[in-house]
Amino acid sequence: MIITFIHRIGWFLGLVLLQVLILNNVHIAGYATPFLYIYFILKLSSGTSRNELMLWAFFLGLTIDIFADTPGMNAAATVWLAFLRPSLLRLFTPRDTLDSIVPSFKTMGIAPFLKYTTTSVFIHSLALLTIEFFSFSSILLLLLRVALCTLLTVTCIVAVEGIRR
Repeated sequence: MIITFIHRIGWFLGLVLLQVLILNNVHIAGYATPFLYIYFILKLSSGTSRNELMLWAFFLGLTIDIFADTPGMNAAATVWLAFLRPSLLRLFTPRDTLDSIVPSFKTMGIAPFLKYTTTSVFIHSLALLTIEFFSFSSILLLLLRVALCTLLTVTCIVAVEGIRR
């Protein structure tokens, strides 16, 4: 139990530092920024309660908001993702798997994990960038940014997942 908590804190701090020091400064073509910090939420065990998941997501988003000077935008998007995550896991997890799994290529299979990750990242990017834009006047630009951020973030997650294998 305590080892799991320390492991989570290590991943939390590592992903926050990576996001605020490096990835927030990456803007490919001025449109795409990877949001790798949500990997923390995506990788929590499926046995994690929704309340615990939403608390981790809130503190993760709030920490990113503090460093990025974005008042509550990341917190709102990550809490929304954490709220929807159990439903997404049920949707994409094969029926014959055990009750409590840690989502990965190994436990879910490549296709279900990619579907789960892509959908989750899309939901997070759509929420975050919609809050950032706070307008639908340039909806094509919003959708372009959501698609590019989703593609870039999923690519980063797949790379990290490949290294962790």
